[in-house]
Amino acid sequence: MHISALTVVALLQASLVCASAFNADVLLPRNENRSRNRSCTVKSNGNGEDDSRFVLSAINECNNGGHVIFEKGQKYIIGTALDLTFLKSIDLDIQGTIQFTNDTDYWQANAFNQTFQNATTFFQLGGSDVNVYGGGTLDGNGQVWYDLYAKDIYILRPILFGTIGLRGGRIEDLNLRYSPQWYNLVANSSDVVFSNINIAGGSSSKNPAKNTDGWDTYRSSDIVIQNSHIDNGDDCVSFKPNSTNIVVQNLICNGSHGISVGSLGQYVGEVDIVKNIYVHNVTLSNATSGARIKVWPGISSALSGDLQGGGGSGAVSNVTYDGITISNVDYAIEITQCYGQKNLTLCQEYPSNLTISDITLRNFSGITSAKHDPLIGTMVCSSPSVCGNITVSDVTVKSPSGTTLYECGNIEGLKGMVECV
Repeated sequence: MHISALTVVALLQASLVCASAFNADVLLPRNENRSRNRSCTVKSNGNGEDDSRFVLSAINECNNGGHVIFEKGQKYIIGTALDLTFLKSIDLDIQGTIQFTNDTDYWQANAFNQTFQNATTFFQLGGSDVNVYGGGTLDGNGQVWYDLYAKDIYILRPILFGTIGLRGGRIEDLNLRYSPQWYNLVANSSDVVFSNINIAGGSSSKNPAKNTDGWDTYRSSDIVIQNSHIDNGDDCVSFKPNSTNIVVQNLICNGSHGISVGSLGQYVGEVDIVKNIYVHNVTLSNATSGARIKVWPGISSALSGDLQGGGGSGAVSNVTYDGITISNVDYAIEITQCYGQKNLTLCQEYPSNLTISDITLRNFSGITSAKHDPLIGTMVCSSPSVCGNITVSDVTVKSPSGTTLYECGNIEGLKGMVECV
């Protein structure tokens, strides 16, 4: 019997009292809503030419009840933006390597615009009852993008894996390498499981691989992200606007910015909701943050030339971080409603229009980095009227000097053993 991500999240919501023992993996066999009774093998030029037409041909032939095979040992070159949002009851069995071309001019002009934060994707994968697996590799050919971004921060860098408008599916057993920007965008999707994904790929030049988030969820619900290893340079997982009913568990994150809610409240007139999030059994090393909630203030602010915002509204609620192990992480816990605004006086004068409430942080252990010693965390909101009911329990994290201090401010109802300075 197929048990979906939607069912897993419902089970979680019904059993939060014993959530520390929850493990979605044993409940989630691959989708088998409809049998795959046809098999199609993707051809390849084998000489570095664009293989996109072969990919489309195999998918069209085996859509609606088939199994598409990217052969082991074969390299497929993709130089065309592929709209695959029409998929239905199909398996994509990626055993070989798919590499996207480094034609930056083409991709800036033709990659799919996903509307949020100027996000674009090499391809769009959506539809219903879709499985992607096979142990193969998707390679974003990122080095040329890292070098180009160092010269021009306004270029549009494609996201490696775009899950756009998928209703029911599983993406698992894949290696994702050298994404130009975020590795995964999950947008307008529901009932999707990501499992056993290995993410890695830094820069070989002096120009770092920037904004390489592991996953960003956006306008999506009933998503499970689990059992994966992420080695990147930005958020390990980030819950962007209107992410609800999401389980993240059993991850190893290295070099990241933590498991992050946000950023939220970036756009005036937009209402951003993030609720019913459960993060369990995550190890974070060499990171800037462990658990992180980042909200823009009520006034226009600029984090960088290509990332500005503030003034949007909404709410963060019912978010639980449970079982977080850190090593050499700058802040074990970081909560801010002044994202992008260095002037805290101005932030408090124009507090966030987006509320934070019902946050639980429990069962944290490890040692922070020396960067903020003696602090192990910071929880500073813009006003207690829009930030409250935050509970911290069983946190044994220490700074290198042995202290357990937090920077705290403007929180109504901060509960637990929290020593603030």
